[in-house]
Amino acid sequence: MADIFPEWIGTTQTIDDTVSQAVALRFKATIDSPSPADCVPQGLHWCLCLPDTPTAALGEDGHPVKGLFLPPIELPRRMSAASAVEFLAPLKVGDAIRRVSKITAITNKEGESGRLTFVEVEHTILAAGAVCIIERQTIVFRGAAVQPAPLPPTGDPDLTAWPWRRSITPSSVLLLRYSALTFNSHRIHYDLPYATCKELYPGLVVHGPLMATLLLDLCARELGPNAVRNFTFRIVAPAFADQELHLVGRPDDGTIALRALGADGRTIVSAQATIRHG
Repeated sequence: MADIFPEWIGTTQTIDDTVSQAVALRFKATIDSPSPADCVPQGLHWCLCLPDTPTAALGEDGHPVKGLFLPPIELPRRMSAASAVEFLAPLKVGDAIRRVSKITAITNKEGESGRLTFVEVEHTILAAGAVCIIERQTIVFRGAAVQPAPLPPTGDPDLTAWPWRRSITPSSVLLLRYSALTFNSHRIHYDLPYATCKELYPGLVVHGPLMATLLLDLCARELGPNAVRNFTFRIVAPAFADQELHLVGRPDDGTIALRALGADGRTIVSAQATIRHG
C-alpha cells in the first residue's frame, strides 16, 4: 500500500484539558463502573482533549469536515478500526492534560466492498508534563453503502471458555450519554433515521471506543483499577443498540484475551491486554 496525501503525513494537533471530578463521575456513571470514588478509570482519556469544531463546520454525518486535521478523503463513511494503547501512568483528578496528535500514515487498500483508506494517528497524552498514555489509532474511511444491512442474528452462545463474563444490552440512552461524554456528533450513534436511511445500517451503531472502554472496565472488575499496561483492540464487525453484547476475557500468564461478542457469539471486537507489574 502506497502512502497518499503525503503532505498530510506529520500534521500535528495539540489540545489541552483537565481531568475534572465531574467528567470522571459522569464517565463512571455512564458505564456503571464500580471503581472507587477517587479512581480515574482507564479509558477516560477518550473523553479528554475533545474537538471544539463549530457546528457550522460539521459535515452531513456530524463529524468535523475533512481538511482540518484529517485530510480531505473523498470516501464518506468513517469509523474506528483499531488502537494500541500503552498506559504508562494512571490519570488523576486535577491533572493538567495535553494531547499531541500526529498523522503517521495514510494508505489505500482494496477490500471486498471497495476502496478503503486508513489513517494512522499517534496520540501522546501528557499529565502535568509527563507522558502517561501513548495511543496509536487507526481510522478507516470507506465508500457509501449500496444496500441495507440486516440486523445480525441472535442466539445463545456458549461462553464457558471465557471465565470473565459480563453481558449487557447497549441502549440508545447509553450511546447518547457516551456521545455526549466524548463530544462525538457522528449521527450513526444517536440519529436512527440517518443511521438506517442514509448509511443503511440496521440500527444505531455502538461506538468502537465505548466497547473498548467496557472491555477495560471488565479488566478493572476482575483485577482492580488501572491494572492494564498495554491494550490493543480491533473492530471486526459493527454492534447495534438493543442487541445483547457479551464482554468476555481469559487470562493466561500475564496476557489477557478479550472479546466483545454479539448475541449469536460472533466476534465484534477482538482485544488483548497485558497486566501492569510492580
